[in-house]
Amino acid sequence: MKTSDFFYELPDELIAQTPVEPRNMSRLMLLDKKSGKTEHKIFKDFSLLLHENDCLILNDTRVIPARIFGTKDSGASVEFLLLKQCENDVWQCLVKPGKRAKTGAVFTFGGGLMAGEIISVNSEDGSRLVKFSAKRNIYTVLDEIGGMPLPPYIKEKLEDKERYQTVYSRPVGSAAAPTAGLHFTKEMLLDIKNRAKIGYVTLHVGLGTFRPVKEEKVENHLMHSEHYILPAETADLINETKKSGGRVIAVGTTTCRTLESVASKFNEIRPDEGDTSIFIYPGYKFKCIDALLTNFHLPESTLIMLVSAFAGYENTMRAYKTAVNEKYRFFSFGDAMFIS
Repeated sequence: MKTSDFFYELPDELIAQTPVEPRNMSRLMLLDKKSGKTEHKIFKDFSLLLHENDCLILNDTRVIPARIFGTKDSGASVEFLLLKQCENDVWQCLVKPGKRAKTGAVFTFGGGLMAGEIISVNSEDGSRLVKFSAKRNIYTVLDEIGGMPLPPYIKEKLEDKERYQTVYSRPVGSAAAPTAGLHFTKEMLLDIKNRAKIGYVTLHVGLGTFRPVKEEKVENHLMHSEHYILPAETADLINETKKSGGRVIAVGTTTCRTLESVASKFNEIRPDEGDTSIFIYPGYKFKCIDALLTNFHLPESTLIMLVSAFAGYENTMRAYKTAVNEKYRFFSFGDAMFIS
């Protein structure tokens, strides 16, 4: 397939700039992947769609407040986005303007709470390796001085940093939120536990999630790598669900990629930890998930390709056209789709 096959027209006003309050009052499109039919609901009713033997699998990663501003001795200011901890105090970062962040340059952050030295520049993607030294634990400092790494299509300021975290987020490590999970409230999760079962995986989301597909042919795109953990209790839950005839419902493309990576690796679900660069697009045969909850994704992105692989290409593109016509809200703070 061609990348252009996954393009659709989206008016700017449908790109959600702020989250809905409360979280579970976003809209929910239901898509039946067999018939292609759609229905329109409110997300707070999602738990009513679950069956007794179903299990809901969530990605519990927590976003690093990784957008910080550093100052050189000259007074020049540079924006840093921490992407990945490579070793001890060394992080891979994006910086702008890059011309101010050459190898050897030193910056201070938060009025002296932290310092960082550029130790190398990647000539291919322009990212930097930066060695930080902080007066306290670096995550503590980032919580104090860092901003959320919101996608570039969100122009509005986020007043509450927790609105770019899921209510069940735990291990810190993501450069972006697993946004399908942003719709859940703690009360909804309690209600769901009375109807179905809940399990967790961890996949630390990288900014490669938003990297555009530049290749003309889809299969030529080089997928980024992300770290995942599938714990034993979740593997057991999934296997029990399969045996009982229930559905394994992935919340988000990151959860889907984790489960399908393990299933592809072992031809079964078992506890595992590793890195995955799985690229799911039409033609892929799903080995684990039975249903998918996800947001509405960017045109020509790897995420809409994954959705098309699961729901069917024509069903997906028709559903997206319907969402535009019905004025759904798109992308990270937008509405959701449940594909079953």
